[in-house]
Amino acid sequence: MSHTPTPPPVLRLHGLRAGYGRAEVLHGISLDAPKGSVITVIGPNGAGKSTLLNTLMGVIPGRGHIEFNGQIIDSLTLEERVMRGIALVPEKRELFGTMPVEDNLMLGGFRPMRLGHNQWWEHLDEVYALFPRLKERRTQLAGTLSGGERQMLAVGRALMSRPSLLMLDEPSLGLAPLVVKEIFAIIETLRQTGVTILLVEQNARAALAVADQGHVLEMGAIALSGPAEELAGNPRVIDTYLGAAKPARSDTAAA
Repeated sequence: MSHTPTPPPVLRLHGLRAGYGRAEVLHGISLDAPKGSVITVIGPNGAGKSTLLNTLMGVIPGRGHIEFNGQIIDSLTLEERVMRGIALVPEKRELFGTMPVEDNLMLGGFRPMRLGHNQWWEHLDEVYALFPRLKERRTQLAGTLSGGERQMLAVGRALMSRPSLLMLDEPSLGLAPLVVKEIFAIIETLRQTGVTILLVEQNARAALAVADQGHVLEMGAIALSGPAEELAGNPRVIDTYLGAAKPARSDTAAA
């Protein structure tokens, strides 16, 4: 039986180490993110999840190899990584609160504008189709939005850069359950557009429900890896990360 050759992953990490000063936080992280996949990294607070994303973005220096679209990017600056097609939605969202929603989104179009894409601003219509609420509030100041709307704006701004890798740092943090459900439905929709997503989350149940592959990060090292569905059924993952959030014995269908 013939097999179609597997394309190289959009992101490949090998032996990635990083930290702050002499304190090493990440101890040899290795993982792959195939094109169009959702890869989640779950784990307790302080495990190194945000450090991982900041190292990939170039905010924190790291050792080891970061391969993006087949090229080693270890020595590239943050700006160069952005121009290559990596986007990060940080935990604190980092919006321009005194600017209208639409201006925040247009600032996200810096990369396609710099690359000379014609009519790059037309991507705005795609973002508004994904987030109709942002279109309704396009003239409203970003600082006056609700928590869920701010998260939508942060994701929309990142999408304006037309990334091939979208990294999300705790997108459900501080949001009401209904809004969390909406955010994860949007992640599911984004998967269908072909963008590769690296999702860092403490909400293990929601993250594993939407992901293809999962990694459990503990004390700066990957403790478990596997298909998300298998991890969701792993007794250790259930006891440590899913047990407390499990409202009913037969809740797997609702996850």
